[in-house]
Amino acid sequence: MCGIFGIYNNPKATELTTLGLFAEQHRGQESCGIAVNDGITLRMHKKMGLVKEVFTPDVLKDFRGNIAIGHVRYPTRGLSTIYNSQPHIVETLSGPSYALTSNGDLVNYNSTRKVLESKGVYFASNNDGELILKYIVYQVEKKGKSIIDSIRKFMKYVNGADSSILATKSELYIFRDPYAFRPICYGELRDGSYVVASETCALDILYPKWYKELKAGQIARINADGIEVIDHISDQYDRKINEKHCIFEHIYFSRPDSIIYGENVHLVRQKLGRLLAEKDANLPVDVVVPVPDSSNFIALGYSKERKLPFEFGLIRNHYVGRTFIEPEQTIRDESVFQKFNVLPGFFQKKKIILIDDSIVRGTTIRKIIKMIRNAGVAEIHVRIGSPPVKFSCYYGIDTPTREELTANTKKIEEIRQFIGADSLTYLDISQLSRAVKSPDKYCYACFDGKYPVL
Repeated sequence: MCGIFGIYNNPKATELTTLGLFAEQHRGQESCGIAVNDGITLRMHKKMGLVKEVFTPDVLKDFRGNIAIGHVRYPTRGLSTIYNSQPHIVETLSGPSYALTSNGDLVNYNSTRKVLESKGVYFASNNDGELILKYIVYQVEKKGKSIIDSIRKFMKYVNGADSSILATKSELYIFRDPYAFRPICYGELRDGSYVVASETCALDILYPKWYKELKAGQIARINADGIEVIDHISDQYDRKINEKHCIFEHIYFSRPDSIIYGENVHLVRQKLGRLLAEKDANLPVDVVVPVPDSSNFIALGYSKERKLPFEFGLIRNHYVGRTFIEPEQTIRDESVFQKFNVLPGFFQKKKIILIDDSIVRGTTIRKIIKMIRNAGVAEIHVRIGSPPVKFSCYYGIDTPTREELTANTKKIEEIRQFIGADSLTYLDISQLSRAVKSPDKYCYACFDGKYPVL
């Protein structure tokens, strides 16, 4: 899970890309980067750190062009180093000619890389985005194929999650894997420039005339003639469309003000909360408290369904990143104490429903419950807005090995004891599927182990 952004034909391309990436900062806080076309060549600037730290006014004033693509990284493949950050650039004899930014994870990365290396293709990173770009460029430069046909061949033979933006010196290409695992949308601004983003929240801040989601297996080409969306134009490279959107985008990753897979994220989360409340009709409690921020709307839905007060008993420090996506356990542990604090006097003698979106390792919720216990709470009943996470994800989420997933090694009662709650209830998959309009078009592999592609 990363955030991507692109813009075509705008003199403030780098500034607007910076704004778009900042709106998607929740999708990755490890590193960020932008590649820009200044009319002569593609230039790039990327560093470890947050968007506003990397793209300062001093950087932006000398980093201009009218075509730009950008990326915020949450590491899934490859170490947390600058080499694995995006965008990636490929130089040809005429200079830097191609740049790409991608969100997803390729399941046959290793075998595809070996094939390319056997043909003399060099890799500087272990990142999927570099492989995607070099696969396509190899087809264009060595095999003489068009960029469209090269993308289609990539989509035919390389499996996994992939929503990408490819920039050349005069065009943008956007494409999405046939499963549509990860979100990507595009639109037009009022000045006639075109924009692309992982989430609609990054487009909303630019007040577009319109935007829409790129469909599964689609390719769009953006150039001086406008935007052209291409559907299944080549029987040679066609692949069956089998939509399997990541359900975790609704549960945790996406911002609540985004529209993902055709649905309002905040409304889906409220449905999750209402479904959780179905099992608790007779449980006597005083108040519903979310673990902010991704659980806020789940808790709101729960409180509405049961007609219980909704309160923020936990205060979040918004200058600390998302603990789920920290790459190391020691950093996650430290972040919990920096990130959350209890509202003074709030929990004293109360019976509470504590809502969280998921439990992965169980260490974060355990530390939160300990804080609340120390604040004098009477009872803590934990309700989780997703099923138990039992399986690793191979499509863009850095879930740990199965041995680290607490629901894979412990029964629910054992998890309850481990985290220190008075009771613990999860949604089941049948309930989760009721929260979305087209449940058959979603991937639930992290819950049931049924992987759409391996």
